[in-house]
Amino acid sequence: MRVILMTGKGGVGKTSVAAATGLRCAELGYRTLVLSTDPAHSLADSFDLELGHDPRQVRPNLWGAELDALMELEGNWGAVKRYITQVLQARGLDGVQAEELAILPGMDEIFGLVRMKRHYDEGEYDVLIIDSAPTGTALRLLSLPEVSGWYMRRFYKPFQAVSVALRPLVEPIFKPIAGFSLPDKEVMDAPYEFYEQIEALEKVLTDNTQTSVRLVTNPEKMVIKESLRAHAYLSLYNVATDLVIANRIIPEEVTDPFFKRWKENQLQYRQEIHDNFRPLPVKEVPLYSEEMCGLPALERLKETLYQDEDPAQVYYKETTVKIVQDNNQYSLELYLPGIPKDKVQLTKTGDELNITIGNHRRNLVLPQALAALQPAGAKMENDYLKIRFA
Repeated sequence: MRVILMTGKGGVGKTSVAAATGLRCAELGYRTLVLSTDPAHSLADSFDLELGHDPRQVRPNLWGAELDALMELEGNWGAVKRYITQVLQARGLDGVQAEELAILPGMDEIFGLVRMKRHYDEGEYDVLIIDSAPTGTALRLLSLPEVSGWYMRRFYKPFQAVSVALRPLVEPIFKPIAGFSLPDKEVMDAPYEFYEQIEALEKVLTDNTQTSVRLVTNPEKMVIKESLRAHAYLSLYNVATDLVIANRIIPEEVTDPFFKRWKENQLQYRQEIHDNFRPLPVKEVPLYSEEMCGLPALERLKETLYQDEDPAQVYYKETTVKIVQDNNQYSLELYLPGIPKDKVQLTKTGDELNITIGNHRRNLVLPQALAALQPAGAKMENDYLKIRFA
């Protein structure tokens, strides 16, 4: 199954791009599902159809769905949620507060990715397009298997077995004192089952032969910064980006003086997008005179984006940014084909690494693991600029 994740800052038009990509894939004969995992759903508005948690057919070979995070959470985490609610109510919180606090931050986002894994396992579709939450926040949670793997296997599983065995003996004494029961087997099983799902999901998302992210951005300073930050985090977890889509570019035929300054700024920011994401391919999409709502409007966007192309292809296979840890040292590896080392200058300001190559300058927003460190040396090897941090 081909998996394409559309992400970007809120309001850049990633839902429209996801819907148009789905139209083109379906047109080519791929059984395609466009799944919105963004809490602020707008996929139904984009298709101008009612959509729900379960896939609904939009046209031949194309289905759409909007994730209901509460339904997904109930199916994956319901037993734990009910137990935590019981504990919090015993501690004096009322029902509504207890239920709200029983949902851990970020759980709705990660359950959207778990839903994606379920569709992947079922194999019902050829292409799965995810209209994801703004930026790549949910993808940062992919560190969960690495961080929790040892704990889950070495500590949690033995503790789980002991807890289930002792529960019948301890429960009669514990419950009258504490006001709530000890966790039963269903509650104890849920965290480990959830961990196993995330671990399997990570393998799918980091396989760049079938999964890639497409960053949707606008030619605006803050939006570009957010897109660069998302790209850095995706690279940190080895999730490949294969295409950047610069959306809402004011067309040349717009000559109203009101837009003169906007067009001048966009010209500068368009160049920054090409420079800062090089060598990733960049597609530019104009600002249309109408809303991207309904199938006729999406057809127009589809033609602009892809024409005769197959959107299911992997547009770029090389990993442009790698972050490697070796012996408690980090190194950042940038793919810069054909660039000699003596042409590269590095400076660091705050959480940004400024890379100057001749007349071109690239600003790379560093992930937190590197933001507090300083560059300690660099070398060019196999077209990668390898920068050590200390």
